[in-house]
Parts: sequence; structure tokens; C-alpha cells
Amino acid sequence: MLSRRRRTATPAPTRAPRRVAVVGGGMVGLATAWFLQESGAQVTVYERGTVAAGASWGSAGWLTPGLAAPLPEPAVLRYGLRAVLSSRSPVYLPLRADAELLRFLASFVRHSTPGQWRRGMAAYVPLNERALDAFDVLAAAGVSAPTHRAEPFLACYRDERERHGLVEELRAIRAAGQRDVVFGELTGDQARALDPVLTAEVGAAVQVYGQRYLHPPEYVRSLAQAVTAQGGVVREGVGVTDIRDDGDEVVLGTDDGPQRHDAVVVATGAWLGALARRFGVRQVVQAGRGYSFSVPVEQMPSGPLYFPAQRVACTPLGSRLRIAGMMEFRRPEEPLDPRRIAAITDAVRPFLTGVDLDDRQNEWVGSRPCTGDGLPLLGRTRSPRVFVAGGHGMWGIALGPVTGMLMAQTVLKGEAPPELRPFDPLR
Repeated sequence: MLSRRRRTATPAPTRAPRRVAVVGGGMVGLATAWFLQESGAQVTVYERGTVAAGASWGSAGWLTPGLAAPLPEPAVLRYGLRAVLSSRSPVYLPLRADAELLRFLASFVRHSTPGQWRRGMAAYVPLNERALDAFDVLAAAGVSAPTHRAEPFLACYRDERERHGLVEELRAIRAAGQRDVVFGELTGDQARALDPVLTAEVGAAVQVYGQRYLHPPEYVRSLAQAVTAQGGVVREGVGVTDIRDDGDEVVLGTDDGPQRHDAVVVATGAWLGALARRFGVRQVVQAGRGYSFSVPVEQMPSGPLYFPAQRVACTPLGSRLRIAGMMEFRRPEEPLDPRRIAAITDAVRPFLTGVDLDDRQNEWVGSRPCTGDGLPLLGRTRSPRVFVAGGHGMWGIALGPVTGMLMAQTVLKGEAPPELRPFDPLR
């Protein structure tokens, strides 16, 4: 824990900030902007591209707090070095000389123990328990894009032995205090009765109850419209290259010149460190790149399908099925690797029928922001006018609105609520 002296290096504001900037137009940034605006702040969102263009765009769109847990876990270490160096592996680590990646991996390994996982899971529980309620708040206030009940939500396996790991993890999540995790173990025949798109290769499944899903680009765009409907400003195509605390305000260096605000929330995903590092945020935020594409189907699955051993997710989105997966630790700006698309296609092909995996559209790669300890960075930095909200890994869509709700309290009241204390960005 950092010393009090370091935290108070810059004098704290004497009044609640009124003009607040949010840097980043993904789910986390826009949810934070909405709750700030709802609480009376005047908010400007700066997005260097277009809203929902980053990791929010091509994700699976799952709202699954029943599965949200720290990414570092003992099973990852058992996966093996040889496996992660293969370009066809569900978790891919291309060898390169990169000091930040090495720091991230060292922290990741250090936190991949049962004790560290339990501590991290205990931190997630209060967010997970409020995650779906935050979506309901946004829906009641006019965010028009819907969320859908994931009935059923099936995790599919070749046999009962293979599903043991997920069953034990769900029990551990429940033991950590998340009492609303409800699931059932199914045979392959029972899974096919619920979703005939599954083939005979599925010999066992787990059904997780009470989850939801959404269409990520549609939802995030709807959230941006709700921000502007409340009087906020969303400035697309305006990047932020620098942030300076001048003692009374923060000055943002933007593509349109300097912009002054009372406070700023940095929600730039895998690029968070570039703006936050000078304010004491030392945790490496590593791009954990995921891939997705969409395909036509003869019969749409009844709900989301998950193939944990292959790390592939399938989500019904509109008239096509979105297929997403993989975890690739590379720089976020590197181009899409077609080998990864091929690996996803080959991994899921044996399990699905009536799905044309060769008619792929919207092939995409995006960078999930991952931290070495598997916990997001949420709260105030060394400057009382500069805040960060990021590092959710795979859970930015599901936990974005509850993060925004709690971040708005932190910015406007000057103190983090108890739920955010384990995610101190200066840890």
C-alpha cells in the first residue's frame, strides 16, 4: 500500500468537480460518463476513433457476472509453456523482447495461486452482485438497446471429466461469497435437447442460470446517445495525448488543442498506461487480444454457447452468430493474425451443426486490457483530479455499468466506495 504522503502530493480540490472529462468511448468510459452526468456533472467524452470501436466492438457481449473472476489462476500455469507458444493455442504468447510484457507475466505467474485467486475473487464479488442491476438502471433511464436473458447459457464439453474444472470454479466463486451462482450439470443429450445446434461431440455440459447478453456495438452506441441526451458531449475523432494537473484544473492535450476540466477519468483500455503512468499508476496494462467474426446459421442457438476447453464463445446477435475467443498477448496495434481466426474455426467446428463457418464476416481483433493480478484499476491516482477506470480483462462489458456507477461516486465525492478499495490503481 502506498503511503499517505504519496497520495496527497497534489492538494485536493476544495469543491466537487463540475466539468469532468472522460477519455475513452467504450463501455466503461461511456457508463462512467452517464453516471457522472446523471449526478449533475457536465461531462465531455473524448474518443480518438468512434464510440465502441475498441475492445467493446467485437466482444462476445456476455453479461455473465456468474463467471467473472480473476484471469490468473492455477490452471493457467498447468497449461504449459509449449502450449502458449503455439499460434493455434487458445492462449498465445509470441516470444519477443518486451520489458513491460515480462513484468506483466511475472505478476501474472505470481498471482496464479489458489490463495491469490481467492483474494481476487473476494474483491470481484461486490461488483458481480450489482452488475446486472446497473444495466437495469440504465434501461429505466432510457438506454434503448436491450439486454437479453441467456436462457439457456451452456458451457459444453466432450465429456464429464473435461467439465470438472468449471464446476469446481463455479463452486469456488460461490464459496467466495457470490451466493447467486446457480448452475446444473447436464448430459450431452440434455444439452442437445436445449440447443439442437450442438453435435454428438458434446458429451457433457454445464448450464449457468441468471445470465444475460447484448449486442455490443448497438448497446455502446445507445449508451453514447443517452449521454448526449442528458446534455453530455461526445467528441469522436479527438484523441488525448497528454494530461497535466496545473493545481486548479486538469489540462488535456488533444487533437483540437488544450482543453480544461476540473477532473478527468482515463478509460482507454489497453492504452491506459500511456496517460496514467505519470500519476503513479505502475501496474502494467497488457493487451490480451481477442478475435471474433460472424457466420450464418440454419437455426440460431437458443442462447450463448461456451466451449471452455477451446476458449470459444458463441453469441446470437441479430441474424448471425458471433464467434469469439482466444487470448493473445501482443501489442494492441499489431494487425489481425489470420492463423488465430483459423484456430477458432477449427476448434469449434466439431461441436456445431448447421453453422457455415466458412462464410465469415466482420473478422476482428481487439485488445482486452489485462492486469497482472487480474483486478481492474479503478479510482483516484496520485492526483486528486485524475482518475482511472480500466483493466477489466474479459469483463469490461459485464462490469462496465457498475464500474461507471461507482466511479461517478468516487470522482464527485472524493472518496472511493468500499467496493472499489481492492482495485486501488496505485496498489
